[in-house]
Amino acid sequence: METIYLNPENLKYWQQKAKQSVMALGFFDGIHNGHRKVIQIALQKAREQNLLLTVMSFFPHPKTVLSNGKTKVDYLMPLPDKQKLFSDLGVDIFYIVEFDREFTSLLPEKFVAKYLLDLGVIHAVAGFDYSYGFRGEGNMDRLKADSMGILEVTKVNKVECNGEKISSTCIREKLAKGNVEDLPAFLGRSYEVGCEWDGSCLTARPYYTIPASGRYAVTLTGESYSQEMDVIVTSEKEIIPLLSISELFLNGNTTVSVTWHQRIREEVKDSFTGQNWLHSTKYSFVWSGS
Repeated sequence: METIYLNPENLKYWQQKAKQSVMALGFFDGIHNGHRKVIQIALQKAREQNLLLTVMSFFPHPKTVLSNGKTKVDYLMPLPDKQKLFSDLGVDIFYIVEFDREFTSLLPEKFVAKYLLDLGVIHAVAGFDYSYGFRGEGNMDRLKADSMGILEVTKVNKVECNGEKISSTCIREKLAKGNVEDLPAFLGRSYEVGCEWDGSCLTARPYYTIPASGRYAVTLTGESYSQEMDVIVTSEKEIIPLLSISELFLNGNTTVSVTWHQRIREEVKDSFTGQNWLHSTKYSFVWSGS
């Protein structure tokens, strides 16, 4: 899979190199089951016509730009994770558009002309609530008209789980409540966070969201090591393993992936002092009790 970063300076170059494709549109944070359905339908359309499958996303998140940085977005995954998942899903080209003030000013018709038609898109696939162009005035019901009838358009209906719409927002809400055991049904996999180990705790790398404070059953995975254990998430979003993990970091390996399975309890208190560990500022214990 090829990843292409688009901006006003290089857009014409990539337009000239573009081949015809079916394109899936969206921000795709987390690449949950709703996103997967959009991409699977786009892949089917591409194969039917022997065309490339392309995906277009944006960075940073539109809410960050539109609020002049005042709105903080809790991303579910960084771009390299998206790249890997898109490749696994059969995507040929992943376009990442630089989302800035100039881009937000594009009229819907201009966005369609410059970023779809001029990039060789002949069929666009997106969720029913996808919007584009200035103030988000473009939507899936007017996309064909905005392309002057050139584009074929497929609108994907809402995807639900247990009567709840699957969305990046609902996944963030479940993380904020610590309901990590609900996530495989929404994501199609357990939630995973890349972390760095400093000798006493794990800290998430940028563009991941840490669940609410509490005790969790997780799997820690290093370069050549994997172990199930419990961890404590502090109110400062540090992750404290409750078993020794020195083996995990032999040969200087300090990077680890945390896969979240279940929240065991909301808070853990010292049985002797009653102190709430989740609000301590420093931890140096290794504990394997229940």
